[in-house]
Amino acid sequence: MELQFHGGVQTVTGSQYLLKVNGHSILLECGLYQGSRQQSYARNKNLPFDAAAVDVMVLSHAHIDHSGNIPNLVKSGFRGDIVTTFATRDLCAIMLRDSARIQEYDIAYLNKRRARDGEQPLTPIYTMADTVSSLQHFVAIGYERPYRILPGVTLTFYDAGHILGSAIVVLDIEDEQTGLTRRLVFSGDLGRSNRPIIRNPTPITKADILLIEGTYGNRLHATEENIDAALTEIVNQTYRRAGKVIVPAFAIGRTQELVYRLHQLMVTGAIPADLHVYVDSPLAIEATAIYRLHPDAYDQEVARFLLESGQRDPFGFESMRYTRAVSESKALNNLREPAVIISASGMAEAGRILHHLKNGIEDARNTILIVGWQAPNTLGRRLVERQKRVNIFGQPYTLRARVETINGLSAHADQQELLNWADHFQKRPSHTFIVHAEDGPAQALAQTMLQRGFHQVNVPAPGQSFALDFTQIAGPG
Repeated sequence: MELQFHGGVQTVTGSQYLLKVNGHSILLECGLYQGSRQQSYARNKNLPFDAAAVDVMVLSHAHIDHSGNIPNLVKSGFRGDIVTTFATRDLCAIMLRDSARIQEYDIAYLNKRRARDGEQPLTPIYTMADTVSSLQHFVAIGYERPYRILPGVTLTFYDAGHILGSAIVVLDIEDEQTGLTRRLVFSGDLGRSNRPIIRNPTPITKADILLIEGTYGNRLHATEENIDAALTEIVNQTYRRAGKVIVPAFAIGRTQELVYRLHQLMVTGAIPADLHVYVDSPLAIEATAIYRLHPDAYDQEVARFLLESGQRDPFGFESMRYTRAVSESKALNNLREPAVIISASGMAEAGRILHHLKNGIEDARNTILIVGWQAPNTLGRRLVERQKRVNIFGQPYTLRARVETINGLSAHADQQELLNWADHFQKRPSHTFIVHAEDGPAQALAQTMLQRGFHQVNVPAPGQSFALDFTQIAGPG
């Protein structure tokens, strides 16, 4: 068995892990790398492996850093199945098309400038046609339903509690040479216990090889009470200043949780009932519709809230507005009353959020609320760092709006939550790999896991491979 780490190691973007076993290749994730535009374009366009040689792909969830390069995978020669959950398939159908639209628009914009400078035109990493073609490869299965993806390889998904449809990947693999069976567990992006809307991550008790995410491997999140208290204070202070709360938020997961929390705060009277909340992202609107289609994935808290409050829709209330049309989006720039505007993208790198930031960043009454991790070299990271001057659409703007951060809204488990989940293994895995984390958090989690009795804990480097001998893997674990 060989494990190759092509992305999503020592960084949290571009997840791509290639497993070679019994003469077959299994790709876990095929995400887009996000960072500086020039570096991202080259890295995403040129896959670091032979797409045509991959037999099957397994996808843990729909976030673009895990799914976003699937159309390029198919465009580059992949012809196998892409196996995922039902909700992830539905979310990918909108997210990947949105990604293609953004790429085609951005490339068209860049090519106008390149033409003026006498430079050769660029082509998008993939087009809408490539995306539609890739969707034909998706195969959906339910949680805890074993599914044979290759001879000697059985896949089972378990709820990861991260976003709708997110899964822990369990591969039970029989080595054709030795007849030994070993279990590889990939945590995917692991969620948090007792979070709104989504169920808790499923404990897994057996693993011989573990790939565990470590996004927050060196830190603890704020408590649940602090999140609502912080959100209440930020909203109310901005309301009293007659300003807007402008929130760059991922269209899937973060947007729905924010809307749900604001709904709860209005019902309890913690924030003004006349405060208008706008979700200004066609993708987030479509994603919310998919959330409504999968109430089977909700936790008991949502059902209890709807019953006790008399509400019918966790994502809709009287002062809630979903703005789909461009004209509606532009009209938000002329608002004179307080409001909350939630818009994509989550790292403020593309989409309608850029227009809201451009129009609101120099107004001291406004608050820019950051509710998730921001990758280096993104506008979101520059806002978190409170840089006095930032460029939006190539033009400099002075940061006068307040910038607030609520880290506890993360859908990723913190260090203690990761360790609590990993402690469910009845026997420590023979090999553990820390993925989906910058080097600092990854090393911190690795050291802590070693201290807790985990064996051969590695933080892979990009492009690094590990050959694992079935006879030397102590299973079943």
